[in-house]
Amino acid sequence: MDTSTDVSPGFPRAAGSAETPFSTVIRTASHAQHTEAENSTFMSDLLGGRLGVDAFARYTEQLWFVYRALEEHSAALAGDPVAGPFVDPGLARLPELERDLAHLRGPGWRAGLAPLPATEAYAARVAECAAGWPGGYVAHHYTRYLGDLSGGQIIRDRAERTWGFARKGDGVRFYVFATVPNPAAFKRGYRERLDALPLDALDKERVVEECRRAFALNTGVFRALGEEFPLAAA
Repeated sequence: MDTSTDVSPGFPRAAGSAETPFSTVIRTASHAQHTEAENSTFMSDLLGGRLGVDAFARYTEQLWFVYRALEEHSAALAGDPVAGPFVDPGLARLPELERDLAHLRGPGWRAGLAPLPATEAYAARVAECAAGWPGGYVAHHYTRYLGDLSGGQIIRDRAERTWGFARKGDGVRFYVFATVPNPAAFKRGYRERLDALPLDALDKERVVEECRRAFALNTGVFRALGEEFPLAAA
């Protein structure tokens, strides 16, 4: 068992060093939930090429609801001392999701757009945090955008190879961050912003818990998608 994911109240200090950076704490504390999401049956089957393109399109539809909740509040949070440093219009995914959905579902894609109950719960929690708790918004921002810049690139590559999408073209534009030419440098800067969050220890613990919750909500969407697209029916 990897005990590095077991974080007790209060923030750990490395032996002989200053307090552990919050970006390290948040990554370590949510590792178990992150791994569970990555290893969901649905995602494993999708990345393994064992599901059809319809399953990929349905997943893309669910992302639209989550990112609408994230991005429709971003302008209002731009001046907030906690959430503001993370608001970056260049990261916006909704336009790219809509272009992908038009490619995957056709020009009338909005008519068939429907969230799974698990997606509704996820999007509702994101919207709740965005409207009333900037620290919670940061937790969801972190789990989504940094995940898309990392593991999302694996999804893009597999989708291109499995279903013949043009490289970084329609169908997978959601995973293409044109304004982030150097993902490694961007992630370093993002971690620095996490480390500089103007929150006390208790508020940071709440953010950590919200990160865990975000991954759990995401796993719930994967679970629901797995029930909708069982491998036997693929």
